[in-house]
Amino acid sequence: MTTDAQPGVATERRRERRDRQRDAAALPAMQQITHHVPKYNLLDEAGLQRIHEASMRILSELGIDFYDDEVCAVLAAHGVKIVGQTAYFTEEQILTQISKAPREFTQQARNPANNVVIGGNRTVFSPVYGPPFVIDLDKGRREAKLEDFHNFVKLTYMCPYLHHSGGTVVEPTDEPVPTRHLDMLYAHIKYSDKAFMGSVTAGENAEDSVRMAEILFGERMKSQDPVLLSLINVSSPRRYDERMLACVKVYAKARQALLITPFLMSGAMSPVSVAGTLALQNAEALAGIALCQMISPGMPVIYGSFMTNIDLQSGAPVFGSPESQLALFAGSQMAARYKLPFRTGGTFSSSKIEDAQAGYESIQVMLPAIMAQVNFILHAAGWLENGLVAGYEKFVLDCELLGMYHVWAKGIDLSDEAFAFDAMQEVAPGGHFLGTQHTMRHFRTAFFRSDLFDYNSAEQWEIDGALDTRQRANKKWKKMLAEYQPPALDPAIDQALLDYMQQAKRQHGYGERGKR
Repeated sequence: MTTDAQPGVATERRRERRDRQRDAAALPAMQQITHHVPKYNLLDEAGLQRIHEASMRILSELGIDFYDDEVCAVLAAHGVKIVGQTAYFTEEQILTQISKAPREFTQQARNPANNVVIGGNRTVFSPVYGPPFVIDLDKGRREAKLEDFHNFVKLTYMCPYLHHSGGTVVEPTDEPVPTRHLDMLYAHIKYSDKAFMGSVTAGENAEDSVRMAEILFGERMKSQDPVLLSLINVSSPRRYDERMLACVKVYAKARQALLITPFLMSGAMSPVSVAGTLALQNAEALAGIALCQMISPGMPVIYGSFMTNIDLQSGAPVFGSPESQLALFAGSQMAARYKLPFRTGGTFSSSKIEDAQAGYESIQVMLPAIMAQVNFILHAAGWLENGLVAGYEKFVLDCELLGMYHVWAKGIDLSDEAFAFDAMQEVAPGGHFLGTQHTMRHFRTAFFRSDLFDYNSAEQWEIDGALDTRQRANKKWKKMLAEYQPPALDPAIDQALLDYMQQAKRQHGYGERGKR
């Protein structure tokens, strides 16, 4: 009996060891930020009122252009004065419409455990959006490919500090322009189960996004909670173009969430003054939000801001400028005044690599965004070179910063356990707390500890190879991709998505992998 039992015991032990290893390697649970610290407010009510009044004057006297006849007809039907393609709004029209939008909403994810609440005292982090280039230490700067898109979706999925899969994380230039949105949407669905964004490159692409979401979510599409969030950029100053409006119509009619964002660079698309830029931003955002409510009353909308300034000597964008951060604080207050969720911020940098400039500029943007308790932060990881480049090393370094902000937002624990009186009783004067029961209960979770930052002595750092942060980050993202395991996807849904994509590609004259 003993001989027969021993293999069984060994097998059981091996199974238990594999289970422990599997559990240790499992993805940490995503935890959305809920702020337990006071929100920083820059302006008083009189200052907010002045911005409101200035924006109302822009809307009533200068107007906003809408390059779509159907949209102009919708606006006119709601009493908005239309002259050509310019819409002139009254304050009452704006306030009546935007009051219909929810102050917060939930975006559904494929995995319901990854649903995100957008609004209130919560913050959602989403990765970089739109760069046509990527960079890493091994291959340098190059055009982004579909493989890079897959990689960044996988890295986002594996990072517990990123709550949202994003949209055009990078632009896959090896795929045909008319059909690449299909491959990007499929990548978000296949390689992640977090919430994701729809396509806004054309009205037809928005339709594809809705159809693919219907295949994926089925009956959940009928919920009042959206499954898609899509970015609508205003062609500032004071203009909504045909492409954006075509997408607005598709998503609004499907009652999917929209992020309405004026694209303002002070000195180019807006005045050089912060006050004038804020007034223009407010006017453009409110006009778009009002339009959405006219099409689909009560649909979820985010008040967006993408504001920085240009260098007036070179004409180049400047990220992390003090002026843009002042505008960030004020924009957050304006959105709260209208009871709307707010988007801004990101790990913005003009730097070409992950150097000191990139670090300083990224923190200069992200810390104010956290202090202002911004609800949705796009470009939270990976941004380089004014948004032209997504950096692999920058991505994982930014995620370390996001982890720190998760701790920041919790505030200070003032529970009896946190005051640790039992530990103070245990330690004599001149002693230490390293071995107390309280320390042993909390040593794994007491402090945030970065995987990438070096805390050792100079001697130990040299023994370990004297690696800088870029080199450590290079090792980390490679390790993450090597350990990646895709979330389960129903094979029938997967096949239905592939069938839809192939049909859509054939309609554009493309076959498998974009070949004509």
